[in-house]
Order: sequence, then C-alpha cells, then structure tokens
Amino acid sequence: MLKYVLFVLLFMALCAAYGFLRFKKISDGYRVAFSGNERNGREIVSEEVLIDGSLGKIFGILQMPKDYQNKTLIIMSHGFGSKHEHTAPYGTYLAREGFATYCYSFCGGSRGKSKSDGTMLEMSVLTEAEDLNAVIDHFKKEERFDKFVLFGQSQGGFVSSYVAGKRPDDVTALMMEYPALVIQDDAKKRMNPDGTFPETSNIMGMKISKKYNEDALSFDIYDVIKGYKKEVLIIHGDCDQIVPLSYSQRAQEVYDNCKLIVLQGQNHGFMGDGLKKAMEYELEFFNRYR
Repeated sequence: MLKYVLFVLLFMALCAAYGFLRFKKISDGYRVAFSGNERNGREIVSEEVLIDGSLGKIFGILQMPKDYQNKTLIIMSHGFGSKHEHTAPYGTYLAREGFATYCYSFCGGSRGKSKSDGTMLEMSVLTEAEDLNAVIDHFKKEERFDKFVLFGQSQGGFVSSYVAGKRPDDVTALMMEYPALVIQDDAKKRMNPDGTFPETSNIMGMKISKKYNEDALSFDIYDVIKGYKKEVLIIHGDCDQIVPLSYSQRAQEVYDNCKLIVLQGQNHGFMGDGLKKAMEYELEFFNRYR
C-alpha cells in the first residue's frame, strides 16, 4: 500500500513538473517571438485594471499605443492553470502593432500565486465565463472602446467561445488557439459509476473540485457556440496531445463563418516556426478589426 501511495505521489509530482516546464518553455518562446517589433518607434502605455469578478477581484494589464485612436479592444484569455503573464508578451506585441489589449488572470484560474482572487478549487468554466463577461461589461462602460475581439488559448478559448455564443452582439470577432473543447468529454471520464463526481480531481498535477466537472457538463458547448454567427479563426496543431484536432474540426462545422488553420507538427502550445506562423495569421485577422 505504501509503495502505491508513493508511486501516485511521484506521478503527480512528475505531471506538475512537466506542466510547469512546458509552460515555461512556451512562455519563454512567446517572449522571444513577441519582442521582434519592440523598435518600431511606437510608444506603449499600460495600466493595471482591477475588475469585480466571479470570486473577487480580476487583475489585468491594459496596453495600447500612446496615440491610440481606434475603438477596438482585444481581450486575451489564458489557458487552464496559467495567468495573465502568459498572454502579456503577446498583448505588448499587439500594442506595438497598434492595438489595445487587456490581458488578465481568471479568478482561481492560475497555478500558484495570482494577482486575481480565488482558488482553483473554486474555479470552473462558468466562473471563468462570469469573469470574461465582467471584463466586457467593464470596458463597455468606457467611451474609448466599442468593439471587442476575444482571443482565447485552450480553456480560455473554450470560455471565449461560450461567452461569444451567449452574447454575440457584444463580440465583434473571435480568435482561438487550440480551444479546449475536449473539456466536457474529459469531465465525463472523471465521473463515478453512479454519475456523481469525486470531491476533488487532479488535472496535470492541479487539483479541481467537483464543481469544475459539474459546471462543465451543465450545457453542450457545441450547442452554445452555434449562437455566434460572426467571424471566427481557430489555429490548432495536428500533434496536440491534450486537445485533439478533431474538436476544432467539429467546431468549424458548427460555426457559420469559421476558418480553421492547422499547424503541422505543433502540439498544445505553439513554438518555433509554428508560433511565428500563428502570429502572422492572427495579425492579419486582427487587422480587419482596427
């Protein structure tokens, strides 16, 4: 019995270490890739913006050119266990390209310390949807923005697609990288034989509550996203081992106006040439909404 317990603890530690190292490798790659336009001469201003969210305060960074005259805001939602620091380098890059961006941490959505309130045991896709709704509502009240483009990675893509489907009139366009539309099928695998869920479960070394699973299965994501009729761009790697490409292929069939770009040889999180290609496709997409 002791050997089994030690094996389980070791396995969980290895999963956590793998997740951290992969996150760091991808994050470092983002910083390098997104630093290429830092000398274009455009001065960037940034401000910390706190917003009331599902579990307390949402922390985020608003970045834009000093002379920004556009009315478009790109709202950038991170993936499971991540935080605003992961999307912030991309937000800075886009600000230097002439956009306004808001990179924030979901309440309870981050591994370790986060500047947003809440814990992962309190978080679910619906609490994160509540956070994203709060962000949109906050900036809708400001005269400087009247168009909102949603950008989401992995679980942030799932949440962005959900919110866009629920309030399509408020979302100008939707862009997702490897959206985690597998979340509901994964939740079913954690279900007990009697249809209930354990009080806690582990995903890649991070502990979630049964609320996470119950909320995930309280709706059909593909039914929800049908409500969004405007332009959608999805970029997904064909070697994704966490969210199979087939989930994005199904989404493309469900959406009325969706382009799916498949990056050869890319996993869950783009790196190297794949990241550069994704940036090119995404910048072309965002440029249509200046």
